[in-house]
Amino acid sequence: MEELNSVLTQIDDILWGVPLIVLLLGTGIYLTIRLNLLQVFRLPLALKLIFKAQNDGKGDVSSFKALCVALAATVGTGNIVGVATAVKLGGPGAVFWMWVAAFFGMATKYAEGLLAVKYRSVDAKGEIAGGPMFYIKNGMGEKWAPMAAFFAFACILVAFFGIGTFPQVNAIVDSMKIAFGLPVWVTDAIITILVAAITIGGLKNIARVAGKIVPFMAVIYVVVSIGLILMNLNAVPDALALIVRSAFTGEAAAGGFAGSTIMMAMQKGIARGIFSNESGLGSAPIAAAAAKTKWPAEQGLISMTGTFIDTIIICSMTGLALVLTGVWKGTAAGAMMTTNAFASAYGHMGVILLTVSLALFAFTTILGWNYYGERACIYLFGTKGVMPYRLIFIALVASGAYLKLDAIWTLADIVNGLMAIPNLIALIALAGVIVSETKRYLEHLDSGEKD
Repeated sequence: MEELNSVLTQIDDILWGVPLIVLLLGTGIYLTIRLNLLQVFRLPLALKLIFKAQNDGKGDVSSFKALCVALAATVGTGNIVGVATAVKLGGPGAVFWMWVAAFFGMATKYAEGLLAVKYRSVDAKGEIAGGPMFYIKNGMGEKWAPMAAFFAFACILVAFFGIGTFPQVNAIVDSMKIAFGLPVWVTDAIITILVAAITIGGLKNIARVAGKIVPFMAVIYVVVSIGLILMNLNAVPDALALIVRSAFTGEAAAGGFAGSTIMMAMQKGIARGIFSNESGLGSAPIAAAAAKTKWPAEQGLISMTGTFIDTIIICSMTGLALVLTGVWKGTAAGAMMTTNAFASAYGHMGVILLTVSLALFAFTTILGWNYYGERACIYLFGTKGVMPYRLIFIALVASGAYLKLDAIWTLADIVNGLMAIPNLIALIALAGVIVSETKRYLEHLDSGEKD
């Protein structure tokens, strides 16, 4: 196991080195410039559209439910365990680089949602199909079909071995054992049965569950986190200063933390940020494509709010909790580190609240990624591949509780990177389409027309 982890770490360090970080941030910066800071000036409109989109175009689910499916997949262990892992390895400065990645990632997520609707199609079952594999093939041309197929293959790998299964299951069983003393096999069996029961129903079933759970779980976590921050209100300015200072000095100003390089803070912050909000990964547009809308840019704006909610709001809450309570300087890691932060404020009740939040976050991520991987499977193998895919996915969920944490996160990072590369190439290549569609939609809004 140690040898495998060493090999995976070497691959991860190469893949998530300077080139991919530059490609991720560079794509976001490029789109931000081309779109004239759309994520700043059009954020109020985007937040309004979450609840007031017309939902009068072709699609399988409402824009709100499409966002909930995307948030179900993105708001997961990355927001709790991932932030803790980043801060443990990269210091408080990792939180700053999460913010940077999220700010530019909002432009990236907007572009993904727009292209998903622009180039979506209908599959053999009459359901809407879309995502990077479609905008690569339909937008860039048939000669790029191999890259579209590579993306779909990488998406299945992420669903099977990355965000979709192991980290989520591992986090749930660990937190349940810590908070309630539940045996690993009991929690794992419950998760497996629930996943099997819900995912067999497909997108509409997943969307219905996500539409109920996601808003509820996000509100609970934010309220509890705000309570912790208010308890430590006097220390907030110093905590924010430490986060910003550590991002550029590479080491903490106080405590027993040995210090990390600036590159480590940047790498872990951006990698965990992408793991959490998935901007540039190409996953969210698979859900966005199913939205009932006639305007690609409208769904792009709604998709953009996913990154804002996930990282700017929820991940920031976790990062502040870790820094304010000082638990990042201790020996705990992963879920236990965040658990200690909440326990310091709320006692055992904090452990229970965090456990419930983590379980809901992780469980809905499993559901969302089951759908993403299934759409990629249909793209590659047709509808006949659905049932084998679902059975393999359920089997991997069942086995996810018995793998070591370090190897899980490293493997997840690797397959994320493989998925991001073809998607980012497509976003850059189709930037002209993104800009023209945006201009068309904004002109429509300015004209005051209803259609």
